[in-house]
Amino acid sequence: MKLATLRALAAAIVACAAVTAHAGRSCDQRPPSALAVTRAMTLAEHTAARLAQSGADVVVIARAGQNLSEYGLRYSHLGFAYREGEGNGAVWRVVHKLNQCGSARASLYRQGLGEFFLDDLWQYEAAVVVLAPETQARLRPLLADNDAVALLDTPAYSMVAYPWSTRYQQSNQWALETLALAEDPAAATRERAQAWLRLHGYEPTTLHLSAFKRLGARVASANIAFDDHPNEKRFSDRIETVTVDSVFRWLERDGIGGAAEVIR
Repeated sequence: MKLATLRALAAAIVACAAVTAHAGRSCDQRPPSALAVTRAMTLAEHTAARLAQSGADVVVIARAGQNLSEYGLRYSHLGFAYREGEGNGAVWRVVHKLNQCGSARASLYRQGLGEFFLDDLWQYEAAVVVLAPETQARLRPLLADNDAVALLDTPAYSMVAYPWSTRYQQSNQWALETLALAEDPAAATRERAQAWLRLHGYEPTTLHLSAFKRLGARVASANIAFDDHPNEKRFSDRIETVTVDSVFRWLERDGIGGAAEVIR
């Protein structure tokens, strides 16, 4: 896509965003700048080109929406990108779960690559993991089916949802549990999907959060809760949750996917 086209597209999206709040944002009605839109569209273009070169039908895709370097984490949010259509008419769609305006609820969305990256990114960088061919074959029809893709969705949201509880569900957790469902159709409840993940060695990230930090986060944010975590871990400042980095490590270790590839 030529720069002139990107600028025109950026102007159009900024005009649209001025009157529409985007899912996954703070809903403060601030439209993105033309520069931010241009950078997001450029990243989407580079990602689409790399996905086309990969020959894949389904990948796990991540973005760096927040600065999580304090916790040793690089990416904040992931979903599935899948190829819709065949040949020159094929396009890439992203299915992922988004928190609604910092509330205690979240929903599933199907978006294009451009919209996926148009979300106040901390860094204009993507990462993709190409899944094993048999996993792609199982996931692709599931992702295209609105009912199937929402089977394990729980609207109640916490950014630090405990991986082995069903009280809340955060975005990365939904993707991980849905992957378990694709791998084993018997994992048709969240409890069974989590049991499958335990059996296959998934290990969540442990965040070390003090009581003071936990209290401040809970009071200030409707989308953060800690009451699904076991007391013995929560009161010793150990908060386990599903992170992009932990999912990437597990995918490669379990042979479900390859190494993560960075796209800038």
